[in-house]
Amino acid sequence: MTQHPQAPPRLGPRPLPLHMAMEGWILQMSFAGLMASKGALPLSKDLLQSLSAPLARLLAEAGEKNPPTKPEAFIHATAREATQRMEEFVRGVRAYQAHPFRRSLSAPPPVWRRGAATLHDYGGEGAPVLYVPSLVNRAYILDLAEDRSLLRTSAAQGLRSYLLDWGDPGPAERQFTMTDYVEGVLIPALEEIKAQSGRAPHLVGYCMGGTLAVVPAVLRPDLVASLVVLAAPWDFHAGTEASRMLLGFSRPMVELMLETEHVLSVDVLNALFASLDPTLVGRKFRRFAAMDSASDAAQRFVELEDWLNDGVPLAGPVAREALFGWYFENTPASRQWRVGGAVIDPARISCRTLAFIPAQDRIVPPESAQALVAAIPGAEAVSVDLGHIGMTAAGNAPTAVYRQLLHWLKSA
Repeated sequence: MTQHPQAPPRLGPRPLPLHMAMEGWILQMSFAGLMASKGALPLSKDLLQSLSAPLARLLAEAGEKNPPTKPEAFIHATAREATQRMEEFVRGVRAYQAHPFRRSLSAPPPVWRRGAATLHDYGGEGAPVLYVPSLVNRAYILDLAEDRSLLRTSAAQGLRSYLLDWGDPGPAERQFTMTDYVEGVLIPALEEIKAQSGRAPHLVGYCMGGTLAVVPAVLRPDLVASLVVLAAPWDFHAGTEASRMLLGFSRPMVELMLETEHVLSVDVLNALFASLDPTLVGRKFRRFAAMDSASDAAQRFVELEDWLNDGVPLAGPVAREALFGWYFENTPASRQWRVGGAVIDPARISCRTLAFIPAQDRIVPPESAQALVAAIPGAEAVSVDLGHIGMTAAGNAPTAVYRQLLHWLKSA
C-alpha cells in the first residue's frame, strides 16, 4: 500500500456540507412523517408489516414479537436508527479521509500540448488508438490502477495507445465552447497521431468524451479509422425527466454561478451528480465504515473515491451548451447540435462503430446511449452488466469490457 505521510488532507466526499445536510434532511423528513401521525388513528397492520429492514431488526433486537401500534414506538425506533446511521456515516467519512493510500501511478510524459490539453503516449506497436475521456472528470479514470487501466492494457495488447487529457480550464479555456474543444483540441490531436503513425487512429470515447468523439467521425472521416463509444449519452430526454426538472428549478442559480465564476465548479457538478441518487453517498460511506481499512476492497474504494473528488471545472459556455442545449433541448438526438456551424448527424458516420452500454448506468440511462447506436448505420452494441464508472474501473472491467473492446479494435 502506497503511503505519503505529507499528502494533503482529503476534502471528500465533495461537497461534504451538502452530503452531511442530505443525511440530516432525510432523517428529519422521516421524523416529520412520524410526528405528524402522533395522536391520529393507529397505523394499519399492512403498513406496520412494511417497515424497512433496519426498523424490523431494531424491534426484533428489543424483543418485540409483534410490531407495536403506537406511533411513539416508531419514533423511538427511528431515533435509534437515525443515531446509528449518522454515526456510521461520519465514521466512514473519517476512515476515508484518514486512509493512508495515495495514488502513485502517473501518465507518461506528454508528447503534444494544446493549451491546457496534453496527449500521452502509452506505447504499443500496432494500430494507433486515441482514448478520449469526459471534460468533467480526470482522464486517469482510464488509467486508474495497474490492474484496471484501459490504456496500459491496450498498449500491452499491441495497440499504440494515446490518452487525451483535457486538463483544467485556464483563462483561455474558460471561454471555450464545444466547437473550441473539438476543432481546437480533439481534431488537432487526431491529426498529430496520424502524422506520427502515418495512419488514421481508432477513436474511443468515454461518457461525454464519447459524445464529442462523434463529431470528428462525422466531420473528419479521414481522421477516424473506427469509432468506439463507452456509455456515451445521445438522447438526453431518455430516462432523465426528474433530473431535467431539478435542473430547470436550479437554472437561475447555475446561470448566476457561471456569470460570476465563468466555470461550473467541481462542487456544483458533484452536487448535480448527487441529485441522481441522493442517498448513494450515505450508503457508500456506511458500507466503508464496516470495511477492514487494510483490505483490497477498502483501497479500491479510496482509489475510486479520490478520483470522484478530484474533478475538473467545466468552462461556462460548455456548461450552458451541455446542461441547457443537450439536456433541455435535446439537440443531439433532434439533429440540432452544431459544431463549427455543421449539424452533427450520426447517420453520416461511415466507419465501423461499436458502443458499450452499461445496463446499470444511472448517469447515462441505457436508452440514451442506445439512441446513438440506432442513429449510426451498421453500428454494433454490447450490453454489459456494470454501472457508468464500473465499466472502466470495476474489478471485472478488464474481462467484461477491455477484452471485448481490444479484440474488436484489432479486427477493425
